[in-house]
Amino acid sequence: MQTETLHQQQYLATTAILNYQDDSIQALIRSRDWKALSDYERIGAVYNFVRDEIAFGYNVGDAISASDVLRDGYGQCNTKTTLCMALLRSLGIPTRFRGLTIHKQLQKGAVTGLWYQIAPAEIIHSWAEVWYDGRWIYLEGFILDVPYLSALQQKFADCTGSFCGYGVDTDNFKNPPVYWHGEDTYIQHKGVVRDFGMFDSPDDFYAKHGTNLKGLRKFMFISIIRHLMNRNVARIRSKK
Repeated sequence: MQTETLHQQQYLATTAILNYQDDSIQALIRSRDWKALSDYERIGAVYNFVRDEIAFGYNVGDAISASDVLRDGYGQCNTKTTLCMALLRSLGIPTRFRGLTIHKQLQKGAVTGLWYQIAPAEIIHSWAEVWYDGRWIYLEGFILDVPYLSALQQKFADCTGSFCGYGVDTDNFKNPPVYWHGEDTYIQHKGVVRDFGMFDSPDDFYAKHGTNLKGLRKFMFISIIRHLMNRNVARIRSKK
């Protein structure tokens, strides 16, 4: 009972970033009728939505709100984690935030040219941890939408083992664990460099560790670079 109360207090709360009370998020939940599902089905429905209906892409920053991610319709590891956590909390599923860094090599191909050269060697990374069936389960496999991942698998059809690049770092490129079956899901975890541990919310993590970009790099990224990166991701997805 104490553990359950702890989950209620810490891991179901709304925050400035996990703003699941926003009208757009509540409207989405009603339209999908997710509250009629079991916990297992709720997690799967939200997971699939975040993975495939929120396309892989680069937002203006890491610390934007869940409603902003939903409005954009695309996201990367940190922003998809935010949206997944907010949706699950709104459905009564406890979640927490895992903060890490990954090496930039796994972004090569999705990120190209000068921006790759000047990007920091380690990039802030995160995944959601969801409380289900008496344990915490890691959700990271929602970062890449299936059409994008499938295009990569076709582009590099000869690769069936380890693969690093284009937003992927896995030892099973042909069949990575990106589908919800009640177990951990991953697509970039092999690239983890540092693990900052668990946080109640992304708000707490960013308040302590900051985000990926500051100053001139941030301005360049927001105004120019991310648009080029998103066009490159779209080209890969469309197999051009």
